[in-house]
Amino acid sequence: MDIKELYRLYQQHPCITTDSRDCPEGSIFLALKGESFNGNKFAESALEKGCAYAIIDEPEYKKDDRFILVDNCLQTFKYLAREHRRQFDIPVIGITGTNGKTTTKELIRAVLSECYNVMATEGNFNNDVGVPKTLFRLNEDHDIAVVEMGASHPGDIKTLVETAEPNCGLITNVGRAHLQGFGSFEGVCKTKGELYDFLMSHDYPLFVNRDNEHLMKMISQRPTANGQQPDIYYYGLSDSEDILIRGEVISCAPFLKFRWREQDADAGYTSDWLTVQTHLIGAYNLDNMLAAITIGYVNNIPFEQINHALESYVPTNNRSQLTETEKNHLIVDAYNANPTSMKAAIDNFRLMEVSPKMAILGKMGELGDVSQEEHQKVVNMLADAGFDEVWLVGEEYKNCQLSIVNCQLFNDVEEVKAAIAEKQPQHRYILIKGSNSVKLFQLPELL
Repeated sequence: MDIKELYRLYQQHPCITTDSRDCPEGSIFLALKGESFNGNKFAESALEKGCAYAIIDEPEYKKDDRFILVDNCLQTFKYLAREHRRQFDIPVIGITGTNGKTTTKELIRAVLSECYNVMATEGNFNNDVGVPKTLFRLNEDHDIAVVEMGASHPGDIKTLVETAEPNCGLITNVGRAHLQGFGSFEGVCKTKGELYDFLMSHDYPLFVNRDNEHLMKMISQRPTANGQQPDIYYYGLSDSEDILIRGEVISCAPFLKFRWREQDADAGYTSDWLTVQTHLIGAYNLDNMLAAITIGYVNNIPFEQINHALESYVPTNNRSQLTETEKNHLIVDAYNANPTSMKAAIDNFRLMEVSPKMAILGKMGELGDVSQEEHQKVVNMLADAGFDEVWLVGEEYKNCQLSIVNCQLFNDVEEVKAAIAEKQPQHRYILIKGSNSVKLFQLPELL
């Protein structure tokens, strides 16, 4: 059965489930595999629970015509999702990057939702299973789709863009993350740049941070569809003539307040400054805000509605949040950590006009051979920042040369919990950041 024929079957049974515990009546079960599970083993059970068909890729599990045998279930899932995406002639915005892609996606969703019905990636469903699931949520009521794409190995973005087929997009930034999978920073740039490869080869527009030298270099190195660059909408902080949307930080006390304006050098026109008071912590979020403004502007969202969306947006999922408890003010960014985002968080916390300041920082994962070097850089930044108290969590910090005043080392989050119970920190501004595996997200309820 080819993909088009399989998609016609999907149109008759428009629900695909990959979980044998969730089998809506008349749905199609698709047997995915992982390191510790094999969906083929549950195909028969899924049919018994109500599925009309089961797509499998191991012939020994085929019992009758309700079992549809394919070469590879995951590949079939991607092909079916792409076929579904092709039913909709709407803007599909692709987003990737080392840091800020989820926040940027949420800001873009908020801005575009002022005027359009937007389908966007939920949570971090941004991998080779999450992207197809996202695409299957598209329906005829949607005006625009925003699809986030993550990567941890070479070729990941190429696979995802060939599934989602975005017709415009942006890379938030590139940094030293997942180096164990990518092999080097150059590997990160090559993989993230696969979004540019797809867009530029199809002459689709790009949204680009003009101040990011790595992104500018990546664009200049890539071939185009017709020998000319596609439409590129630049945003940033500099006064370059080709910038469409320019922004400036006003303050971070502690929430980011900034101003922005439209500028068109060709028309000799610059709009008045517009001010936005956000609910986000971190000057580094200005880039994310400007990306959302630029996409909103290009999609004809009125200025006042762009501002309304940005001022109304409240972060969730431990991303750039300020939480006020009975004891402390917590700046929680405990979802992930890599050298680029760690530097941004430390720099921003240093600039915040608050005191006393305490930092609880976890290790950074997947850095391979440069792990020790990058953790030492974090320690050096902390020494220069002069925070009132620093707690470092993870074995990686124990091999660093420490010159931080009032610093404590912990093996894991359980030791941190014990220290919190003993010392009961109060009346502090506390930055909490680390890789998700360190589980620092368990700390806010104790502080």
